[in-house]
Amino acid sequence: MDVLKKVPVREQEPAVRAHNFEEVCLGYNREEAMEEAARCINCKNAQCVKGCPVAIDIPGFIEKIKEGNIEEAYQIISRSSALPSVCGRVCPQESQCEGKCIRGIKGEPISIGKLERFAADWAGEQGIKPERTKEKKDKKVAVIGSGPAGLTCAGDLARMGYDVTIFEALHEAGGVLVYGIPEFRLPKEKVVRREIENVRALGVKIETDVVIGKSTTIDELMQEEGFSAVFIGSGAGLPKFMGIPGEQANGVFSANEYLTRSNLMKSFDEDARTPIMHGKKVAVVGGGNVAMDAARTALRLGGEVHIVYRRSEEELPARVEEVHHAKEEGIIFDLLTNPVEILSDENGWVSGIKCIRMELGEPDESGRRRPVAVPGSEFVIDADMVIMSLGTSPNPLISSTTQGLEVNRWKCIVADEEHGKTTKEGVYAGGDAVTGAATVILAMGAGKAGAKGIDEYLSGK
Repeated sequence: MDVLKKVPVREQEPAVRAHNFEEVCLGYNREEAMEEAARCINCKNAQCVKGCPVAIDIPGFIEKIKEGNIEEAYQIISRSSALPSVCGRVCPQESQCEGKCIRGIKGEPISIGKLERFAADWAGEQGIKPERTKEKKDKKVAVIGSGPAGLTCAGDLARMGYDVTIFEALHEAGGVLVYGIPEFRLPKEKVVRREIENVRALGVKIETDVVIGKSTTIDELMQEEGFSAVFIGSGAGLPKFMGIPGEQANGVFSANEYLTRSNLMKSFDEDARTPIMHGKKVAVVGGGNVAMDAARTALRLGGEVHIVYRRSEEELPARVEEVHHAKEEGIIFDLLTNPVEILSDENGWVSGIKCIRMELGEPDESGRRRPVAVPGSEFVIDADMVIMSLGTSPNPLISSTTQGLEVNRWKCIVADEEHGKTTKEGVYAGGDAVTGAATVILAMGAGKAGAKGIDEYLSGK
């Protein structure tokens, strides 16, 4: 075994997976996981833990995999993470735990994410549940939203002994894990629903089809229904558009709508009650993970797909792995390209997207070089569907119906980063509702911070 190199991970062949919705990465088996775990040098001052937003005892669980004690490896992980099978698949490990791995200095870092995934999947297949607390407290906590922030906060509070209820606006729990990430990257039955059941197994109750701000309000939860504290983890589901001519044409989608209809409503199935267009030539505007998800979904539905992004490949915000997989599957990347108009035919349907070439100028406030249009370089990409993936912002429904809850100019809830404390007493918040659209693991970190803050508040610390 070459200790400087990762044990390779099996994947579906690109030519095959481009035509199905089955998971791309097949993960490690037991032998492969134990071999990869043996590469870990079990650092005394583990930098990988410092790179993990939920502070998993990474050397501890890897050591247990090395020994073959997979159940204990899972229990170690689950003490810090409510969603290990999810995180093992969608976390940007390369910039977090693996990015700080000492083994990576003179070789390749340990495949921490793939090992986490293996341990959690194995436990799920064996029917093993996370350990419950025996302590019970007589205080009720409401959690708004069943995405990664809400599930993490609820799971941590339940372990502390609180009576926790999650309120979810949609008909199925899971938030962005269910409606925003495609099946081929995050299987719903095998992974998401199983991990939600594990949160339920901790004693958490989940009520769906409850829209906070319409069905009931935060003030009513606290004043009339006996909840002592509330955590807002409602995410950021309000899509952004460019404001260019033609965006109202038929065949223009936000990535949110497109992925929700595909994932939650099974619209990729021709027999579904909520059918979606199967574009033959699709342009996806944006360069983040959501853009890659939308593009790869459209590809699987039979389209020739272009990613249209105004900066170069170096500035693509998507994970390197996602870009690599998209290229392997045949996605076309039109980089240094910016849309200026969406064209339509006489019936109002998309017929193309007019773009202009860009070049990189001086860095902007984000530190990335600012794209500048090249005069006279306009051209048209043929398209019958355009998917806008330009980020999202929080829906203002909750903040507008809650007295004393302050928001900033982006309509994000103002909350203390360390504890999630908002300007309203007893109300905490975290995840995309506070930061705007970010990653699953950062939302989970915010959920943990919120649980800690609520516990300190309710226990009078």
